[in-house]
Amino acid sequence: MTATATARPGLVYRPPLAWFAALGATWVFVLVTLGAFTTSIDAGMAFPDWPLSNGSVNPKGWLGDLAMFAEHSHRLTGAVMGFITIILAVWLWRRESRAWVRRLGWSALAIVIVQGLIGGKRVLLDSLSVPGFEMTLGQMLRIPHGILAQVYVCVLILIAAALSRGWIEQTAPVSRGVRRAGLVCVLLLLVQLTIAATMRHNHAGLAIPTFPLSTAEGGLLPASWDYRITLNFAHRAMAAVLTVALLWFAVRIWRDAGAGVSLKSGASVMVGLLALQILLGAHVIWQLREPHVTTGHVVVGALLLATTVWLTARAHRDAIGSPASPA
Repeated sequence: MTATATARPGLVYRPPLAWFAALGATWVFVLVTLGAFTTSIDAGMAFPDWPLSNGSVNPKGWLGDLAMFAEHSHRLTGAVMGFITIILAVWLWRRESRAWVRRLGWSALAIVIVQGLIGGKRVLLDSLSVPGFEMTLGQMLRIPHGILAQVYVCVLILIAAALSRGWIEQTAPVSRGVRRAGLVCVLLLLVQLTIAATMRHNHAGLAIPTFPLSTAEGGLLPASWDYRITLNFAHRAMAAVLTVALLWFAVRIWRDAGAGVSLKSGASVMVGLLALQILLGAHVIWQLREPHVTTGHVVVGALLLATTVWLTARAHRDAIGSPASPA
């Protein structure tokens, strides 16, 4: 079955707004990439002040120092992302008929503001120790900063999907089973990314230094356990669960009579990203967290989440596509 043009009353495709939303959904991956690379080379404290960097928007020597370049570029990209989100939220408020899409715009704006504040406090509170913990309060804030970034990606992808021509002008109803499978996969991915952020910022990426098995002797389980090893093993176990779940979701889409070419192609992209993510995860261990490989693993994880969210949103299009929908 192919998609047909069935734009609903009250839904109007607005190319400038749709393309601007797509720009925001693209730019966020520049931000994620720079943030991941900054963390991978441990450059988060290249500048001890905030919101300026060494008291300037153009700090001396930042283009010639890798750590300074990574951190300051991340800050500048975040500022641009903030301006994009402000424009998008106001534009949606003025021009979009669907209340749930307008609410997504305001949600994106709230998240980007909170993200900026958390990022700033991560720097300003870096020296504040917390009794009973190895990390300072500022270092702890890296974890919610990383988790909220993934939620922000989801919101921007949802907005871009809802404004796209395919959403407005086409429909390809899929089964309830496909929709449920998508929701399950999105939730599992968010759980996995939460574990990953906690593991990453607790320096537990190499707590189990062998892959795919957990010991040099070929054991499936680690020979000993502590907090970091538990985080690392949980990340591996959830990766196995996600592999099964995402393949199940893809097969459901491929076999569904209502899924159009775009959905089936998207499912193929999702499976390709899954394979690449597993390969990068293995190389993170084998290459002892080489910064470029580690950054790639984070970015592909975000792309996998974005693709799964997009597929799930499109699968729900006919359930939440009307202007009056309370979704």
